[in-house]
Amino acid sequence: MGIQERKEREKERRRQQIIVAAKRVFSEKGFNKATMEDIAKEAELSPGTLYLYFKNKEELYASLSLRILQYLHIRVEHVIKETELDCRGKLKALMEAMYDVYDFDPLIIINMFHLQSSETLKNLSDQLLAEIKNLSQKSIGAIAEIFEEGIEQGIFIDRHPVALADIFWAMFSGVVLWEASKKIINENKDYLKPTLETAFYIFESGILARKDDA
Repeated sequence: MGIQERKEREKERRRQQIIVAAKRVFSEKGFNKATMEDIAKEAELSPGTLYLYFKNKEELYASLSLRILQYLHIRVEHVIKETELDCRGKLKALMEAMYDVYDFDPLIIINMFHLQSSETLKNLSDQLLAEIKNLSQKSIGAIAEIFEEGIEQGIFIDRHPVALADIFWAMFSGVVLWEASKKIINENKDYLKPTLETAFYIFESGILARKDDA
């Protein structure tokens, strides 16, 4: 292994060390109360070292979303490649994939949804913002492919597939955020999966084409 490669590996190892520490701190204190000093202490590094890797707390917070977006894209691409499934089968597989995405890291996906609806995005570096945008667009585009196939076969209503993908994603994120907020008030209440199941059922019923559809 060359010196440059060794340096790159060490840099990535340190970056992951910071991300793991940040996840713990954000989980315990929440985004607003957490500080870069808290994260540095958790990572057993100096605050100055953190700023070599992340320009601010917002960028570190947003970096946590990349992993979940990468996993989302992988899962949706896998559904698309299920050639033995018809479009309704793929839709059901997509719904199962969304459960997996949530289970992959519940805290991070909730953080990601908060990020999407906050001012935090304005404080990110152009590179990180471009990565998040690229992965998000790829995932929505992949979801849209499933709807486009169903529209072409006359199974789903004739509406723009990207619009259907946006609505599907908005429904998923909305249910996750709403149920997460309810759990904060009463931690004994956890109806996320039953609520998602109902939401998915209503969504599927609503996009099925009928003979009287214009």
